[in-house]
Amino acid sequence: MLNDQTILITGGTGSFGTTFVQKVIKDFSPKSIIIFSRDEKKQFDMRNAMHSPVLKFLIGDVRERDRVFQAMKGVDYVFHAAALKQVPTCEFFPYEAVMTNVIGTQNVLDAAEECGVKKVIVLSTDKAVYPINAMGLSKALLEKIMLAKARTEASDTVFCGVRYGNVMYSRGSVIPLFVEQISKKLPVTITNPAMTRFLLPLPVAIELVLYALSHGKNGDILVRKSPASTIDTIADAMLDIFKSKYGKKVIGTREGEKLHETLITQEDLAKAEEYDEFYRIKNLEKLDYDKYFTEGMLNQFPKEGYTSENTRRLNFEETRELILSLREIQELLA
Repeated sequence: MLNDQTILITGGTGSFGTTFVQKVIKDFSPKSIIIFSRDEKKQFDMRNAMHSPVLKFLIGDVRERDRVFQAMKGVDYVFHAAALKQVPTCEFFPYEAVMTNVIGTQNVLDAAEECGVKKVIVLSTDKAVYPINAMGLSKALLEKIMLAKARTEASDTVFCGVRYGNVMYSRGSVIPLFVEQISKKLPVTITNPAMTRFLLPLPVAIELVLYALSHGKNGDILVRKSPASTIDTIADAMLDIFKSKYGKKVIGTREGEKLHETLITQEDLAKAEEYDEFYRIKNLEKLDYDKYFTEGMLNQFPKEGYTSENTRRLNFEETRELILSLREIQELLA
């Protein structure tokens, strides 16, 4: 589907965008890949690192509606990865999270529809499910905006999304933090030893996005099944891998953090289709307001949703092996 096509990636210099571009260039023959982001330094670094003639770079912000419409002309497929995604940042500056994650998403989807884009895939997170922090709330609205767009009968553009848990070694995640603390000969800081988190290597997340590209239907949210581990086990594995003797320090759960994350609610799980490696949450193709208020759709709910507490739990050795499989860790050890 990507051969001889023009692709636009919002926030394309981030962890996802960088790895996704490498994958697309290696496995496909796109006409062009447009990186739309606001950080000129990251664009400069990416251009110099990849040296690909199909890469094009546009400075811009998804908040700037006119600029998004300009960038969207002639685009076939859009991967919407631009976001404020660090929980503390969004907690301190929730309006900024709304501007990027909500208003920015509306701008991207409106522009894609207006410019005749074939398909848009938005990237979401487990924090959008039962959200308790500003980042999760804004990502939950991102999903609702996508679902509403997918119900636009006059549109030829397909809108769908993916939702996954913590991408390992992505910017702002816990493993790079542990690496930094270990390199400085400091104890690694954990908020609550019993806290569990989904663990997903970035290449696996990219495979989900490519699956959504080829199989996702209008309004679908595809959720990748993932194992989980406790923060305590992750910390122990990191200390063992890097032979650190400085131990751990428990600092207490921070504002906006959950003990366990949820990838699918009870309500969505009741209507989701389950496959070997993922779930497909289907959208209501049309909202009939009369039926919405007078007729229900579901007779029963499962006892619980799909969470980092009830998914497959990795032990110490399994967690260690998964961390060792990361390219970034291998490079550090080399």
